[in-house]
Amino acid sequence: MDTIATTAEQRLRLSCIPWEAYVVFTDQLGDQPIRVTYDRGEMEVMSPSNRHENRKRLLGRLIEALTEEMEIDIYSSGSMTCRREELARGLEPDECYWIEHEPLVRGRDDIDLRTDPPPDLALEIEISRSALDRMSIYAALRVPEVWRWDDEKLTVNLLTKRGTYRASEKSKAFPFLPLAEFAGFLNPTRLSETQLLRSFRAWVRRQKKQNWKPAR
Repeated sequence: MDTIATTAEQRLRLSCIPWEAYVVFTDQLGDQPIRVTYDRGEMEVMSPSNRHENRKRLLGRLIEALTEEMEIDIYSSGSMTCRREELARGLEPDECYWIEHEPLVRGRDDIDLRTDPPPDLALEIEISRSALDRMSIYAALRVPEVWRWDDEKLTVNLLTKRGTYRASEKSKAFPFLPLAEFAGFLNPTRLSETQLLRSFRAWVRRQKKQNWKPAR
């Protein structure tokens, strides 16, 4: 057992944990803001900081505002536990969305990744790094796109046919989106979140009038 503590977050890593114990532990957490990563017997429990939660909500709110302004249908599922027993892997994204496959999960309360498609987009806030390879878990779960924000840089990662991720200058979910300009709204500012979201929505509307076209 290893404990990693930082001023931002606390992480606890446990080894030789059976799948059944991982499932019981995660199911008992309920709505507690705890992230659990499981990879073939290795388990990490992370308690996110306020800074982490603030960044994840801000990025999530920007995406949700973008989809509203662009009239793109989504199904959002926050930090739902994504796990598959046959892979012996599981995790909770910071936020996740069905976009291309939204019609397949619309109105559903229960999603089973053994038969249902994985989220089309997952968000990872990396104030501190996990001791486990979360990207390999996303790849095993076949999540097509993962956005990673380390409080300085936004990286878009797309799943390749070989089952690994590559950094991309374009989003698969939002190919029209200029990522550098979008990421600028994540930089520190004296604006309140409400003011920032208003500014972002105004920017999206201006861009939409000029040349943006959502994927259909």
